[in-house]
Amino acid sequence: MPRIGEGTKQTGFISQNKLNLLYDVLNEYKSIINSYKCDKVILTGTNAFRMAQNTTEIKDEVKKLFNYDLNVISGEEEAEYAYVGAISNLDSPDHSMVIDIGGSSTEIIYGEGYKIILKRSLQLGSVSATEQFLKHSPPTLVELENFSTDIKKLFSTFDKTIVTKKVISIAGTATTIACMKLELKEFVEEKVDRSSITIHDMRNIMRELSSLTTTEILDKYGAVMNGREDIIFTGAFILYQFMEHFGIDNTIVSTRGIRYGAIVKYLESSTKDLYSE
Repeated sequence: MPRIGEGTKQTGFISQNKLNLLYDVLNEYKSIINSYKCDKVILTGTNAFRMAQNTTEIKDEVKKLFNYDLNVISGEEEAEYAYVGAISNLDSPDHSMVIDIGGSSTEIIYGEGYKIILKRSLQLGSVSATEQFLKHSPPTLVELENFSTDIKKLFSTFDKTIVTKKVISIAGTATTIACMKLELKEFVEEKVDRSSITIHDMRNIMRELSSLTTTEILDKYGAVMNGREDIIFTGAFILYQFMEHFGIDNTIVSTRGIRYGAIVKYLESSTKDLYSE
């Protein structure tokens, strides 16, 4: 997990160190892609690339090194991809709300089936918020109060009546919390996907995490925390505040999200092109 947006909010640039990690990941993925002889590669950039001033140069470098086109999507597109991906394997996706807590932004989407009614991208993420608000591990009471005030201010712009009984949480924060609840030391998709997290679970998890340092978190929860031990509290706090603010008792965890949404949108576009010929 390269955490590509780390430091970007402060500097305005994606650092060379983070780019090197990204290129390592792309090299690994390219080997897998080539082994399966894939005809189409979809490479999607999100909020970190929207913020960074050196995105154009990065896109050129990715094209030069890998011959891939990096498509940087808007916040609204990111929200749409997240929603479509999250509901893509639900038996009944009617009246669904999706929250996607990323590293530098959080997307909240409400829809009826595949029709999106509301989609918002907030400048609130587990990496960027840790850098901005939580300087200590565990965080201090003052840090938590300031962070909570900022979150509530962002959530207060939403109409609470949009919340439905079916709330889906996607991305690394939600799947890691599911692993914690299920006592999994390593990620097992079959167990995590469609599992549930209650507000009671979140209160217990917040109580636990708020008393541990990042080292203690990694020691306690094992490999599933690798690369997240210093940001899982922040992500969990965002999810907890979201559930508290909107009165949500239970959320379903989906292992699907933006990458599945990107595939669905590509297939829709390809099908339209096919029928228009």
